This record gives sequence, C-alpha cells and structure tokens, in this order.
Amino acid sequence: MTNKQKEKLEKRLKELENLFNQKDRSKINSSELISEYSETKFKLNKQNINITLKGNNKYYWANQCAEFTKNLLTFGYGHTNKEKIKANGVCFNKYSINNGYNQYCTDLKRFSNKEEMLGFVKGYNEAIYNNQIK
Repeated sequence: MTNKQKEKLEKRLKELENLFNQKDRSKINSSELISEYSETKFKLNKQNINITLKGNNKYYWANQCAEFTKNLLTFGYGHTNKEKIKANGVCFNKYSINNGYNQYCTDLKRFSNKEEMLGFVKGYNEAIYNNQIK
C-alpha cells in the first residue's frame, strides 16, 4: 500500500467517524456505513500482515496485529528496542513476526504455525492492557 492510498483510507475513516458522531443519523444508511468503516479499518490494519486472514474473525485479528504493532512501538520487545522497530517496521508472517517488511528480516519471534503466532499477539496485547490497568 502506498502512502497516498494509506492517506486516502485514513481520510475516509475520519469522515465516517464524523458521520457516526452526528446527532441526526436519519439521512444515512447505517449498515452500509458500518460495513464501509469495517472494511476501511481492516485494510489499514492489514497493511503489514503477510498471511491470509479470512472469515468472521479477520477484522478482529487485523485489529490485534495493529494493536500489537502500537504496543511494540511504545514498549519494544526483547533485544529489539523501540527505535529499531520504528525505523524498520513490523511484519507478520506465517511462522514469524519480523522487524522489517518481509520474512527475511530480523525475527522478533518464531512460531510453529499461524494460530500460534496469533495467540502470542493476543496474549502480548492482553498482558500490556492488564499491566496498564494496575
């Protein structure tokens, strides 16, 4: 996804959020807008995911990966500090999470399969959330 495409999606997402915040919603078709909002957010969240997400949970897992990326930018992970993550980015692959934009970059963590990777992402996010509550 190019920066121009990303900016266009982010702009549309803000427009949709503004529509949802209006008091008079009688003139808008809510179901179509909610669907468009979900798809737009999914496209933005999926930009660094190099695995297939499908089914009813694809929005959830894309959001979890985006949240994981935000948490890494805030807290870092293991031997990789925040600055390296910000400079190189993060990508999600079938068997690894990498510091960079493809599976051949530095590994942050390796896995046996996609489900194990997604479980780790969810667990990391929950640990950060629980730590912030305390």
